Amino acid sequence: MTVLTINGPIGGGAVTIGQAVANELHISFVDRLVFTQAARLVGSPVGTLIDKEQRVVRFRERLGRFVQSMLERSASAGVDGEPYFGPGVETLPPEFYAPGVGDSAGQNVDDRAFIEATTAVVKDLHQKGDVVIIGRGANIILADTPGVIHIGLLAPLEVRAETLRHREHLELEDARVYVEELEQARVTFFRKYFQVHPNDPNLYHMMLNMAHMTPETAAAVIVSTVEAHAL
Repeated sequence: MTVLTINGPIGGGAVTIGQAVANELHISFVDRLVFTQAARLVGSPVGTLIDKEQRVVRFRERLGRFVQSMLERSASAGVDGEPYFGPGVETLPPEFYAPGVGDSAGQNVDDRAFIEATTAVVKDLHQKGDVVIIGRGANIILADTPGVIHIGLLAPLEVRAETLRHREHLELEDARVYVEELEQARVTFFRKYFQVHPNDPNLYHMMLNMAHMTPETAAAVIVSTVEAHAL
C-alpha cells in the first residue's frame, strides 16, 4: 500500500508533481476532494469549509467564488473522483487561511468540527491506501502513521511568481503579491490548526527545492523514493 502526502507553496508545483507521481505509480490522486467529503461529515455546504481556509480576499475574490462553485457542483452530484478544474488548477492553493477578515459563513463551523472532519477524511483515504494527498495538513494528520511518505516542496518567491505570471497571464508584480499573500495565509493556516510552520523540515521525509529541478524531475525523484521505500 502506497500513501504519500505532498505539501508546498502556491506556484511550487505540488498539484502537477502529485498528478505525475500518481500516474506513474498507478494510484489515486486527491486534492480538493477532501473538502467535499469533509463537508458531508459536518453537514455544511462545501463553500462553508472553503471559507475556513480561504480568508484571503480582494485580489482573489473571483477565484474563491469559482472554487466554491465547482466544489458545490461536485458535492451535489455525489462525485467520488477528483473534480476537474481545467487549466490553471495549481493557482487554487491546497490551503490558505488569514484570520480576522470580516464575518463569513465559514465561522459557523467551529474549528474543532472543521479539523475533525478534515482529519477523518484524510485518515479514511489512508485506510483505503494507494493515494497521493495534496495539502490539507495531511502530513501532520498522518505524521505518526507508519508507512506514509511525506514530501515537502520549496521554491523562491521569484520562481513561484514567474510560474503564476505565465500560467495566469498576470503582471509580474500582481503575481508576486498574490504569491506572497497566499504563502502568508498558508503559514497562518498551519500555525492555527497544527501549531507548526509548514516549511519545517522535521515534518517531511524529504524536501525538494523547485528552484533547482523541473516538476518532471521532482516526480521522478519521488517515485524512486517510493519504490526504494517499498523494497
